[in-house]
Amino acid sequence: MKRIISLLTLFICALTAVQAQFVNPVTISASQKKVGDDALEIVFQGSVDAGWHVYGTDIADGGPTRAELTLEKQKGLKPDGKLKATGKLHKAMDEMFGMEVSYMEGTASFVQRFTITEPEYEVAGYLTYGACNDENCMPPTNVEFSFKGEGKPQTAEPEKAVEEPKEEETAAVVEDTIPAEELVLEDTLALAENDLWAPVVDELKAFEAGTQTKDRSLWGIFLLGVLGGLIALLTPCVWPIIPMTVSFFLKRTDDKKKGIRDAITYGISIVVIYVLLGLLVTLIFGASALNALSTNAIFNIFFCLMLLVFGASFLGGFDISLPSSWTNAVDKKSSSTTGLLSIFLMAFTLSLVSFSCTGPIIGFLLVEVSTTGSILAPTIGMLGFALALALPFTIFAMFPAWLKSMPKSGNWMNCIKVCLGLLEIAFALKFFSVADLAYGWHLMDREVFLCLWIVIFALMGAYLIGWIRFPHDEDEYDEMGEVIQRPRTSVIRFFMALASFAFALYMVPGLWGAPCKAVSAFAPPMSTQDFRLGDSSVEARFNDYDEGMAYAKAHGMPVMIDFTGYGCVNCRKMEAAVWTDPQVADLMKEKYVLITLYVDEKTPLPEKLIVKENGQDVTLRTVGDHWSYLQRSKFGANAQPFYVLIDNEGHPLTGSYSYNEDISAYRSFLEKGLKQYSQK
Repeated sequence: MKRIISLLTLFICALTAVQAQFVNPVTISASQKKVGDDALEIVFQGSVDAGWHVYGTDIADGGPTRAELTLEKQKGLKPDGKLKATGKLHKAMDEMFGMEVSYMEGTASFVQRFTITEPEYEVAGYLTYGACNDENCMPPTNVEFSFKGEGKPQTAEPEKAVEEPKEEETAAVVEDTIPAEELVLEDTLALAENDLWAPVVDELKAFEAGTQTKDRSLWGIFLLGVLGGLIALLTPCVWPIIPMTVSFFLKRTDDKKKGIRDAITYGISIVVIYVLLGLLVTLIFGASALNALSTNAIFNIFFCLMLLVFGASFLGGFDISLPSSWTNAVDKKSSSTTGLLSIFLMAFTLSLVSFSCTGPIIGFLLVEVSTTGSILAPTIGMLGFALALALPFTIFAMFPAWLKSMPKSGNWMNCIKVCLGLLEIAFALKFFSVADLAYGWHLMDREVFLCLWIVIFALMGAYLIGWIRFPHDEDEYDEMGEVIQRPRTSVIRFFMALASFAFALYMVPGLWGAPCKAVSAFAPPMSTQDFRLGDSSVEARFNDYDEGMAYAKAHGMPVMIDFTGYGCVNCRKMEAAVWTDPQVADLMKEKYVLITLYVDEKTPLPEKLIVKENGQDVTLRTVGDHWSYLQRSKFGANAQPFYVLIDNEGHPLTGSYSYNEDISAYRSFLEKGLKQYSQK
C-alpha cells in the first residue's frame, strides 16, 4: 500500500530538505527630515525581498509582530501622534491568529513626526518590526537611530511641558551607557566560559553537507521529470507519433546508419527544446520569483482552473490543441529546409502537436520544482522530462524491428487518459486549497478536501473496473461482431482499480482527524478540520535554555530546541499539522526535553546586554532578543520556525529542520537525533 501511495505522490513532489541558513530579506534605514523650522520627521525606508512582507502598526495584541517605535532619548522635541506606516498597505484576514492584519510588500516605510520645542534637539531610539514569508518568520528586528539638530520653535513652551527623565531614570541611563565596554567584555567572557552557548555552525553545516541534501534534491527533481516524461509518452498525443516519426527517418535515406544518426539527432533536439524551455523560465522569472509565484494565491487559482480544464479535456469533454496554423507553419518550414535545422524543426513540431497532453504535465513540473528556490531546478526537471520523452525515438530507430511489437493505441490509452484527467482534477484541489487558506474563504477545509479526494479515487476505481464509461471510450465486440454490454476487465485494470479503491478507503479515517500521512503534503493543515477525535498536544517543558539544558543533563536525555515566536504564523502551522501526529507527539514528549524559545518575547532583561556581533555592538533588551542572539550566534540562523536537536554539551545531533509539513520527514528527523544520541 505504501509503495502505491508513494507512486501517486511522486508525480507532484520533489524530494527537498531545508537547510539552516541566515536570511536577511528586509533592509531598513532611518533618516531625519525637516518639515519646517518647528517640525521633524524620522523616516524609516527599506526594501523587502520577493515573497516576504513587513507587518504594519495597527495589529492588535496576540497577533504577528507589529511595527513599534521606542524612544530612549528625547530632548528638545515631542512626538506628534503615533508611528505611521506610509507604504502601500495590504490587509487580509489571518485565520491562524483570528484577526485582520496589515502588511507591506516590496518596500516598507514608516514615519514618526515630532514637534521641535527647543532651539537644539536630540532624539535616539529604535524601530521594531516583524517580517514573514510563506515558510519562515524573522525575529523582531530593531533599527537603531540617533539624531541631533537645531530648530526654531513657533512659541516658547513652558519648561514643565517638556518631559525630562526622572532622577532615577537618568541614573539608569548613565549606568547603562558609561560601562558599555565593561558589559561587552563581561558578556563575551561569560559566553566563552559557557560551552552551551558556544557556536556550532560548522558542525551543523557538516551534518547537512554529509547528507548531500542538495544533490538528493536535484536527483529527486530529475527523477520527477523522468516520471513526467514517461507519463507523457503514454498519452494519445505522443504514443501514436513514435512509429510514424521513426519510420519516416528510416525511410528518408537508403543509408541505415544515416537514418539512425538522424533519429538520434531528432531525440537530442527534443532534449534541447525542453531544456531551453526550463532555462527560459528561470531567466525570465528567476528562482526567488518562481518560488513567490508558486505560493501566490491568484496564481494558484489560475493553475487550479487550468488543471480543471485539462482534466475535463482528458475525460472526453472537448479537445484542446494549439492553432493548426502554428503547427502547419513549422511543419512546412521543416520540409523546405535540410540538414540539422529540418530535424530540429520536426522536433519542434512534435512539441506543438503534443501540447494538449504535455502542457499540464510540464506546467505541474515547473510549479513543483520552483518551490525549491534553486536556479537549476527547472532546467534539471525539464532535462529529465525530455530524456524520457526522446528515449523511445532513438531506441526504435536503432532497432526498427521492435516497432512491430509496439501495442497499438486503443482503449488502454483512453484508460490512461481518463486516469490522468481524474488525477489532474484531484491535484487542482491542492492549488485551490492554497488560495482558500490565503483568503480565508473556508471553502476547502481539510475534511472537504478529503471528501473530494475520496470520491475522485473511488470514481477512478469504478472506471477501471468498468462500472462507468466516458464519451471517447470505444465499444468492445464479441466473436459475432456484437457490442459487449459489459466489457471484460483486464488483470492490470483490476489491480489498478484495487489500488485506487484502497487509497480512497485509506483517506476515510482522515474525516475524523486521522493524520493520513500520505496526503498530508497536499491536504490543508489539521487546524482547518472542525471535527477531530482526540487531541495530541505537545507543550514545552522549559522556556529557558540554560534551565532546560541542566534538566536534560541530569536525566540523560537529548534536547530539542524550538526557536519560535508568538507572531510566527508558520510555527503555528507546524504545531497544528505536524506536532499533533501521535508518533511525532510521543517522540517529542517521551524521548526529548523540549525547550521552546520565543524570539519575540517582550519581557525586559534584568539589565541590558551589549554583545559583539560581526564587529558591531548589539544591544539585547528583552528575553526575545536574548534567544534570538542565541539562535544567530550558536546556530547561524535567524528565521522561525527553526528546530535543532542537541546533546547535553550543546552539540548538534543532526542537521536542523525548518518549515516543512511533511510528517514522515519530521519523524525521521527526530529518530535520527535519537540514534545519534544513543551512539555517544
